[in-house]
Amino acid sequence: MSCLYSVSLFKSCFIMSVVVANKHGWVVDACSLIDQWYSRCIQIKKTHKSDMKCRYKRQCFQISKSHFDVKVDAAVEGENSERLQKTDKPPKKRKRKHSELNQGEVDLQAFHEKIRSVILDGTKSLVDSARVLGHLNGATDLVKEPLPSHECSLVALCEMAKELPLVDNEDEEQEVCVQSLVAEDGCSSHVDLFSRVTENRDESAIVVKLMGDEYVIPPRTAFLLSDFTRIRPLIHYGNKFDLIVIDPPWENKSVKRSRRYSSLPSTQLKRLPVPLLASPNCLVVTWVTNRPSHLRFVRDELYPHWGVEVKAEWFWVKVTTSGQFVFPLDSHHKKPYEVLVLGRYPSPGDKCTSSSETSAVPVEDQRLIVSVPSALHSQKPSLSEVLKPYIGSEAKCLELFARNLQPGWTSWGNEVLKFQHRSYFTLTGTDEPTRFHRDETQHLPASD
Repeated sequence: MSCLYSVSLFKSCFIMSVVVANKHGWVVDACSLIDQWYSRCIQIKKTHKSDMKCRYKRQCFQISKSHFDVKVDAAVEGENSERLQKTDKPPKKRKRKHSELNQGEVDLQAFHEKIRSVILDGTKSLVDSARVLGHLNGATDLVKEPLPSHECSLVALCEMAKELPLVDNEDEEQEVCVQSLVAEDGCSSHVDLFSRVTENRDESAIVVKLMGDEYVIPPRTAFLLSDFTRIRPLIHYGNKFDLIVIDPPWENKSVKRSRRYSSLPSTQLKRLPVPLLASPNCLVVTWVTNRPSHLRFVRDELYPHWGVEVKAEWFWVKVTTSGQFVFPLDSHHKKPYEVLVLGRYPSPGDKCTSSSETSAVPVEDQRLIVSVPSALHSQKPSLSEVLKPYIGSEAKCLELFARNLQPGWTSWGNEVLKFQHRSYFTLTGTDEPTRFHRDETQHLPASD
């Protein structure tokens, strides 16, 4: 039984989001890519629909100043950016001397020294090439508006949904595991977001009211809003995925202090049903913090537990709109890069298809993804375009612990709609006639 209509992530051409590609990696324009996802947008009401123009708010990608610009005494270099500005108050506890490093800090420094030249030389090459093409030369049209401040309540709603009974009959669960976000007449329908995979099968993005708030849903996407206790509908969805991207809510002191999201012990990640969701040759990509223990856990415990072979480590390098590192490269507090661990399930020995041959393209080690990061906490850039050569054009893609949606992808997490809230978008009406592309999905097989 297959619950998913067959669509390709890469049928639409997102060429403009990759500004530069060379042997070191890529420069990616994350905001441009998001805008292309919503180039066709329809607002769905209970009784009618209307065309909209939709853009992601520009101020979310306006990191124009590096923390090089923050002038502080070396004695307080290890404090976070908020504390650096509170010069009128002394620190609450005595600062450790930089020579007094614990084992984690020693390991981090050793890892940093190992990859430092890769980050420095690769970033310089990519940024220089981007500047030749007119990119990363500094923002010229700054939007002087505050960042969206929507309070996400999805985690609390997921907790409340645990009180609802689960379906016990497996055959029945398979039949009701999926639902359409839009009714057959093209208007909004009632949906159960917590126990069914929800699909937008249209070729246009849609603005729809869910749980009392409006959300912007990209085209050809599917999602499940739940935590570990309610992940079963994703397993019964009927799909095997060629790419699985995982962005775990890692435990660290910064998260505990800020309380931005609830973290998860590393060992709990082994509960993820990745082996049940992965196709042969599936590429598994995990975002890892710069904490060496997390990197070792993924490489030495998590991937072997799932039967995944480690293939490469990539680095997301965060730069300002003028191409500077957002933090000093050798900062003792925060690094301007994050690590991605790429692994792959072994090829089946008795199968040799064009699909598996495409998936078996070797993954190069130590590639860089350079971009201006979002100012919104925990929002990662899309990996869809840079991973295309390694998974094929017809790949089925899944993101676990997602906080936003992508066209052609399936996404799961207890904050899966977080950055889809209307407050993150600029929406305006249009005088163009309403288009609804239900006919464009007729070639897709219906859900069983």
